[in-house]
Amino acid sequence: MNTEQILEFDRIKEKWIDLALTEGAKEEIRNTRPCMSESELRTKQRETSEARTMLEKGGNPPLVSFAGIKEYLAAAEKGECLSPGQLEETGNSLVAVMRLKQYLIRCKQFEIPLAYYEENLDELHDMKEMIQLQIRGGRVDDGASRLLKTLRSEIERVRERMQEKADAVMRANRACMSDSFSTVRSGHLCIPVKKEYKFKISGSVIDKSATGSTLFIEPSAVAKLAEELQLLQIDAENEERRILYTLTAMLAEQAEPMRQNGKVMEKLDYIFSKGKLSLEYDGTEPKINTDRRLLLKNARHPLMDRNICVPLQFELGNEKEGSSIRGIVITGPNTGGKTVAIKTVALSCMMAQCGLHVAAQEAEICMNSNILCDIGDGQNLSENLSTFSAHITNVLHILQKVNSDSLVIMDELGSGTDPTEGMGIAIAILKELKNSGALFLVTTHYPEVKQYAKQEENIVNARMAFDRESLRPLYRMIIGEAGESCALYIARQLGMPDAMLRNAAEAAYGGISEDSRAAEREDLRAKQAILELLRDGEDEIVLRKESVPPIKKHRKEKRKQGNAEKFSLGDSVLVYPDRKIGIVCQTANDKGVLRVQMPDRKIWINHKRIRLYIKAEELYPEDYDFSILFDTVENRKLRRQMEKHHVEGEEIVVIE
Repeated sequence: MNTEQILEFDRIKEKWIDLALTEGAKEEIRNTRPCMSESELRTKQRETSEARTMLEKGGNPPLVSFAGIKEYLAAAEKGECLSPGQLEETGNSLVAVMRLKQYLIRCKQFEIPLAYYEENLDELHDMKEMIQLQIRGGRVDDGASRLLKTLRSEIERVRERMQEKADAVMRANRACMSDSFSTVRSGHLCIPVKKEYKFKISGSVIDKSATGSTLFIEPSAVAKLAEELQLLQIDAENEERRILYTLTAMLAEQAEPMRQNGKVMEKLDYIFSKGKLSLEYDGTEPKINTDRRLLLKNARHPLMDRNICVPLQFELGNEKEGSSIRGIVITGPNTGGKTVAIKTVALSCMMAQCGLHVAAQEAEICMNSNILCDIGDGQNLSENLSTFSAHITNVLHILQKVNSDSLVIMDELGSGTDPTEGMGIAIAILKELKNSGALFLVTTHYPEVKQYAKQEENIVNARMAFDRESLRPLYRMIIGEAGESCALYIARQLGMPDAMLRNAAEAAYGGISEDSRAAEREDLRAKQAILELLRDGEDEIVLRKESVPPIKKHRKEKRKQGNAEKFSLGDSVLVYPDRKIGIVCQTANDKGVLRVQMPDRKIWINHKRIRLYIKAEELYPEDYDFSILFDTVENRKLRRQMEKHHVEGEEIVVIE
């Protein structure tokens, strides 16, 4: 039994996760469970309220993810050298820490305690400045050190000289060139020389064109400078590596403050995501108690459109006539909002106990050791569970876990079986819940259960309001009054014929009886009203049958064979288009296909492809045995033997 799924708290979590930015906060949201510590829960609720206030007054905080930074810190502590890109990303995270710190400092003017998390953030100013000075654009900056700047300047000078040398050789030997510009091949600056002038240019062949007509030669003058360039590049790389190792070592020394920054960032992201969620559905901080009191004023289901959702007024656990109300039995019409009401109460309790605000104008929530639910039919074909079996399985699971600090909600108590036995089971469950001391809300249609709730101490009836004039549910709970299902009202509104409704009323109530027992029933007046309405005869609804298209059955018609029937066994026929002569050995079937014995084989052929040549009666005497023509001697002998007695192990083989 997944309570989060039944109450749709999993959908609340999905919205909540979307409002978080860091992976740490998202994971904490996924693992959020109802809090069991009163002081801790009050702290969580206070943080949510403070976060919402800061969002309203100071705007969204500049939060970023520290997911990759944790890996870089671990690598730095192992002595590895971080790349310029990794160090630059680390520097950007420190910039984000600085901006978050400034945001929190600004919010201190509102005297919000949450803003003092600023004191737990260390922007590591020196390290941030060092990374920003030495790493830019994903590479070590030229100004990272004097030596590196000198080396890179010298590298540029040598490259320019190499280009000048290559251009000079090309100008001096223009006729030998296959192109007018130099190129880089395998890391060497080369000039394109025609193959036939290979020995006119002093240098090394580095590459050749696909056709082989052009050779790419590194001139000797350029090669000398290339050696100088390579030495300079090695020195520059060594200097870059020294700078990267120095920055990585600094980061390793500051690993703990960096991790602390990441934890604070994720913690604040988690808290601010609660504030964002509260703003999204206009939540209210609930008062928390351990006295088993529940109060909701103008409560809404946070996933429903607030423009169409009717606010819920709800109280449970309050003192009434000297005793504390522990259970509510809700009755009323189908589509009247009973299920939404109990889910709204349970979901509000779960959200509040997870540190979230409640979608209500005012709320007081008691802490619950667990929230137990039985909603929906629970039918499971794979486990061979019927609706009733699923309900009872859930109920037994609930009764095993329930205690005096539990909140239990059950929909359609005792449904899915024989009404009399279901009513008995419903009352038995209510007694067990009452004995446990838990708070509980159940919905039912059984009059006997309503009567039980009326007579029993600590349990009260409630009904969902219903407008009898318009025959529409009002989705409003009225505690202290029992309601009727209004099934006959609703059925008539939806067009059920009056004759059927009279039969239903007679079957349900046995007509209107004025005896004392019937008069005691609270819903007698409603039943009398509907029966009087049905006896009235005015505007009587009748069932009008609508025409529906009939089923068209397929009739299997025998295929017309036409001239196929004129062919008889033994007829001599001409087979087209070759006009070969054959003998009919099997007459036509219902598709007009017959079998013809040809000189070398038997064939199946459509009657349209043959013509009668000579009728059988002109060729053979009456009662002629055609097996002489169409069967083998062995088969004929064996057939005669089989007609006399059983022949063991033999069978007639038909030659196709």
